[in-house]
Amino acid sequence: MSAAETGAASIGKSVEIRGEVKGSEDLTIDGHVEGTITLTDSKLIIGPTARVHADVSARDVVILGTLHGNVTAGARIELRNGANVTGDIRSTRLSIEEGSVFCGKVDLTAPSAAPARPPAPVVAVAGLAAGAGAPAGLFSSAPGN
Repeated sequence: MSAAETGAASIGKSVEIRGEVKGSEDLTIDGHVEGTITLTDSKLIIGPTARVHADVSARDVVILGTLHGNVTAGARIELRNGANVTGDIRSTRLSIEEGSVFCGKVDLTAPSAAPARPPAPVVAVAGLAAGAGAPAGLFSSAPGN
């Protein structure tokens, strides 16, 4: 399915862009882009012929070509077979297919919509921490015990 069929914008194989790319619609890149790409609420597809030297920020990022730069996604990053990525990745979900190359750090964050779990309470009795050599049955995680 082409970008025209899905209603997404497209940067063709012979197009070169240097600078800042911003938008609010899905974008497919098959050409050469240098700079920054920001599609906060949209999907970015870096096609198999694409050469991107940019820091990227989008809702979803799918990479099939070459990307040199940091990638931040609000929802998901996919490195498909043939992807070559050099840079740090930050997202809530990450998928790396066999046949892709990645060099960098990964920071998987918890989804922002999910409530944070409070830390488990720590109980200490006479210098003993919960679970640290305390007699069996002395500590209980059930409320009211």
